Amino acid sequence: MKFARSSFQPRESRASRLARARICGVTPDHSAPALLDLVERMIDGGVDMVQLRHKTMGRGALFDLARQVAERCAQAEVLLIVNDHVDICAESGADGVHVGSDDLSIAGARAVLGPEFLIGATAATLALVRSAQKAGADYIGAGPAFVTRIKPDRPIIGPVGIAALAATVDLPVFAIGGIDPGGLAQLRTAGVDRVCAITAFSGPNTVEVARGFREELRS
Repeated sequence: MKFARSSFQPRESRASRLARARICGVTPDHSAPALLDLVERMIDGGVDMVQLRHKTMGRGALFDLARQVAERCAQAEVLLIVNDHVDICAESGADGVHVGSDDLSIAGARAVLGPEFLIGATAATLALVRSAQKAGADYIGAGPAFVTRIKPDRPIIGPVGIAALAATVDLPVFAIGGIDPGGLAQLRTAGVDRVCAITAFSGPNTVEVARGFREELRS
């Protein structure tokens, strides 16, 4: 079944908006109303991308939520990336999908979505970064930058490690993992200028924190 896309048509292409993107706000496993409110605050704070990530919500509810988030992101000309679910990305009005190592491959996602959608991948090593670029990824999430409660067992590669990976590919590379305002300064010192954050944006001061990130990354 096909669903209507958002009536809002951004002035810029997805690729050009991705090229200038610096901040991606990733959603936690909140209820739909709380998550929609958080997305609104992320947008007010100046994020360039929202990654809709929810590990516990049923697929039907997640699809309905994705449609609502896509409508709001389109109005603000903020990119929406759906985590894991290629089909929900394709039908909700999202701009792209982020696939992990246990999801559909980059090539498989591209075969389903075609060239107009963005595809992101996670990588922590030089071999994985190069493989993702060769497979057709549009951007990379590299990390963990710091210790993170989301994936506490992952080996930390740190700001310098992320900067080294970013220097090897001609793709936007976003630092991920445990990034807060203090860690952001360390990333900037290492030369990293793109970040994804979950916890830092999930508190009561989302707008202020996001604006602080934006000021630091645009300086």
